[in-house]
Order: sequence, then structure tokens, then C-alpha cells
Amino acid sequence: MDIRNFCIIAHIDHGKSTLSDRMIEQTGTLQKREMKEQHLDMMDLERERGITIKLQPVRMEHAGYQLNLIDTPGHTDFRYEVSRSLAACEGAILLVDATQGIQAQTLAVLYMAMEHNLTIIPVLNKIDLPAADPVRVSEEVMRLLGCPQEDILLISAKEGRGVKEVLDAVIKRIDPPVPHDPDGPCRALIFDAIMDTYRGAVAYVRVIEGTFTKGRKMHFLQTKTPFEVLDVGHFSPKYVSDGALNEGEIGYIVSGLKDVTQVRVGDTIGSIPDLRPLPGYKHVQPMVFAGLYPSEADEYPQLREALEKLSLNDASLQMEPERNSALGNGFRCGFLGLLHLDIIQERLEREHNCNLIITAPSVLYEVKISAKHAAEYVRSSLLKTDEQNVACISNPADFPDPAIIDEIREPWVKLEIVCRKQDVGPSMTLVQERRGIYQSLEYLDADRALLRFEVPLQSIVLDFFDYLKSATAGYASMSYEHMGYRPGELVKLQILLLGDPTEALSTIVHRSEAHKVGEIICKKLKEVLPKQQFQIPIQAAIGGKIVARETLPAFRKDVTGYLYGGDVSRKKKLLEKQKKGKKRMKQMGKVSITQEAFLAVLKRS
Repeated sequence: MDIRNFCIIAHIDHGKSTLSDRMIEQTGTLQKREMKEQHLDMMDLERERGITIKLQPVRMEHAGYQLNLIDTPGHTDFRYEVSRSLAACEGAILLVDATQGIQAQTLAVLYMAMEHNLTIIPVLNKIDLPAADPVRVSEEVMRLLGCPQEDILLISAKEGRGVKEVLDAVIKRIDPPVPHDPDGPCRALIFDAIMDTYRGAVAYVRVIEGTFTKGRKMHFLQTKTPFEVLDVGHFSPKYVSDGALNEGEIGYIVSGLKDVTQVRVGDTIGSIPDLRPLPGYKHVQPMVFAGLYPSEADEYPQLREALEKLSLNDASLQMEPERNSALGNGFRCGFLGLLHLDIIQERLEREHNCNLIITAPSVLYEVKISAKHAAEYVRSSLLKTDEQNVACISNPADFPDPAIIDEIREPWVKLEIVCRKQDVGPSMTLVQERRGIYQSLEYLDADRALLRFEVPLQSIVLDFFDYLKSATAGYASMSYEHMGYRPGELVKLQILLLGDPTEALSTIVHRSEAHKVGEIICKKLKEVLPKQQFQIPIQAAIGGKIVARETLPAFRKDVTGYLYGGDVSRKKKLLEKQKKGKKRMKQMGKVSITQEAFLAVLKRS
């Protein structure tokens, strides 16, 4: 079979999208005049930020072979996109920057590719740069993969040097798709999906067996939904309609369905409703949770519709409705990291015109309720517990009274940091300050080290990466993987404004960090909250104990400005009157929480 399905995997900014561009040019898929830089980065957001967010397939022809390429993201927050790409391919190009060498995310994506038993083609990019050291980086790759020197290809994607050799290697080294019975049923794995305004849900598929043609009756096997195929075709990289989509090919199937919940990434499209579904994808576990609320209450249906459309296109986004006494109705959403949250927020604002308020991010905690209080807790909080009386909590507002808690467990991750030899000390200090446990140190070469730690997710999810880059002059890279839950001494840190708790700003922290975090949040809020006509005390509290405090002073209105002399008692009388008025205002006053206040809690630098 003259088909090769492959993807490009690499660390951030090692040149995946540029290599994709050169391959498209080399194979004549697009004319030179149609090309633009990072052509497969279709979203404005991707082009502005210079990162790939969504996987993007394209079909090319080379030496009589059909090559189906999937360009993947490099950032750790979008690793789920990478795993879906790997499931649709037989091989992967491992792209390594010849100036930087192996980085943390290079290792993470390589391990994922090996789990899928893919053929790996090692390629060194950016050999045209003066700082390139292909000899040193080749040795790193040979140690990592156990491959001979001649298997490593040297290229410059920017200049187009060596791209033909990479395409030839794809044909020679990667196996064709496994053939199936031509008279058997049809099955295709959905690796991505989008909602088209005019054509309904469009599934991006890898055909495993059979042939899909326009007008045939098909079924989504998980949701048991029947539909008629309105159109089939391939990506070039725009949609190109074909008569049929054959076994082993990658393309799209237009279902025409308008209900986004009926099309699921990882589902199987089959010709018979009771066919055995293909192995889908591992259920993705969100790492960070935040509340998304519309700024105006009547925009709630618009936000719900926008989130449903985005969750079709992004299977790692999870959402469920929630209500907040201060912010009204909204959604509790799960994300893979802060960049993922940032991208979703920007897509909602740009593509769906949503005005949002976002609460402070949190991770998912397991709280074991004491047996005698479990039934009462479930009734009062509307949260479910399992048979061990454990409730999963991501919203600090749902945190139960400490008196009824037996144990709190928090998520831990395996953290890998790749850094220079001289950065090992600062990196270890930084992780250990965040309750990290050192595991191992391994030298990739004479100058670069791979550090492994176990660390609580909450400690690294907010601003850890920024501090790591600062401590290592920008050289270090990191990746992490969820490893389970462990008990911890965790408490709910409440923020009080005018003595009243503001649930939207509360957060769950380790007891040892409560004073420090409370101090930072109070100082930040003092900077960003608008001043009122009265003094505002800003306090951080654990239960009834205040652990930090700042005071936002009142506006100073000059009530004596119009006096032009006379007895000083006139001035005192006016100032006393102002003092009483401010006291009365303080009793009745309310503090409005701005979006800046939420962002201040986010960025605790």
C-alpha cells in the first residue's frame, strides 16, 4: 500500500511548523504564492503567539507515495493533541534543535511515541545556525534512541536543506498501514472534530478498514447516533472533496449533525451499529480548574454554547455548571495547564464574543469526610462522595468545615527538568522550596543535566515555570506527568474584604505556605482594588485566624478647601463630620471585585 502516515514531534520552537512548510513546498502541495510562514498554524492566535495549539493534518504526494502528515504542538499543556496524532500514525519524525539538544518535552513526546510503538526517525534541525553543534547533539540522540549515527538526518528547515532526504526516509523506514479484509465492515477513528456553521459536525478521521463514500449510512459507535455521510475528502491543507476515503487514509467526514454532544474525539465511525469500537484515547485528566462566568447574567446561554463548541474541538476541556453567590451562574472548567486556560479564554473572547470573569485557578483535591458527617455533608453541599466518603473538590468555596474532615489528598506529579550543569543548584533549591522531593540526577552530556523530582501540582502550576526560567537564564525546560494523590496538611485560605469573605478569591494552600501566600495576595489586592470613600481592610484568614492584613486607604476628599480663615474649630467640625460619614459608609459599603483582582491572585509574584 503506497500510504505513509506520520507526524512531527518535538520540544517547543524546535521547528516543527517550519519543517511542515518546507515539506508542503517540496512536494508541490501548494504553489509558492499560496504559501505563508507556519502555514499549518491556521488560527490567528497561533500566528500571533508563534506556537502551535491545534494539530493540523495535510496530505502530500512524493515519489508516487501518499504521505499524510499531522503537525503537532510542542507545549506540555497541549500534549493531549500530540497523543491523538500519534494514535493516527505509524511513524514519527523526532525533531531536535542542533543548538539546544534534547529538552524536557523532547523526552516526554518521545516516550509517548514509544508507547504507541511508532517508528522514530531522528532529525537534527537548525544546522545552519552558528551556535549549532550537530556532533554533540547527535551523540545525545544516539544515547537516547540507541541508533547508529547514519540514521540521524541533518537538516535546515528554514533554508529547505535536507528536506527531500527526510521525505525519502519516511517512505523507506515507516511501515504502510496494516491491510484488512476488503469486504469487511468500515471503521474509522476520530482524532479531531470541528463544528462547521453550514455543514454541522465535521470529524477528522484515520480510516482503519473499509471505504467511506458520500451518501452511505454510518454510525457513531459510542453515542449510537446514525447519520448519512454528506461529504468525504482530504486536507491539502484546506478541505478537498473526494469520491471516497479508503483504508489507511487520513481525511474528513461531514456528518451534518448539529448537536455537538453526539460527536466525540476518540469515538469510532462504523458501518454497522454493533461493531466493536476501536481503542480510543486515554481519558484525559484535567490538571487545573477555574470558574468561568459571563460579565452580564444574560450572556450565560452564549457562554454555554461557546464552551460546548470548543469542547468538541478540544477533548481535554471539561465543563460543568456552577453557581457563585457573587458572580451568578457560570461553569467550572478543567484545563491541562495555565497556558491552556489562557488560550481557551482568548478563543472564547475572540471567536465567540464572550466577556468573561475568571476565578483563581485551583487543582482537584480529594477530601475524606468522617463517616458520621458524610450523609449530612452530601445533603448540605450537593456534592457527591464515593463509597469511602471521599469528595473531589476543585472549588475552594466547596471546601468543608475542617471539623468533619478525616484526610485531604492533593495531586502530585513527576517533574523532569533539563538544564545546564551550573543551573542544577538553583533548580533544586527552587523545587525544594515548593515541597518537591528530589529523585535523581542524570547527565545527558558534560554540560547538561536531567533532574527528576516528585512535587505537588499546586506548587508548580501557577508561576513555577517563570521562576525556573529566571533562575536558569532561560536555559531550563520542564515537563510533568500526573502520578496520583497523597495526603497533605491543606487549609482553605479566605480573603476578607471589609470583614466579609470573598469566596471567588479564596484558595486552598499547604499550611506551611499560608502566611506567605496570604501576604502576597493582600499586597497585590491593595495595588489593584479601586479606592472607595472609606478605608478597606484586606485580610487573609484560615478559619477564625487572620494570617495577613493590608489596609487600602480611603479617598482623601478636601472638605475644608473652601474655608478662607477664621477659627480652627470650623475646620475640626467639618473633618469630624466627614469622619462620621465615612464610618457610616463603611457599614453600608460594598467592594466591587475587578478582573484585575482575580489576575492578581493568579500571578503571585
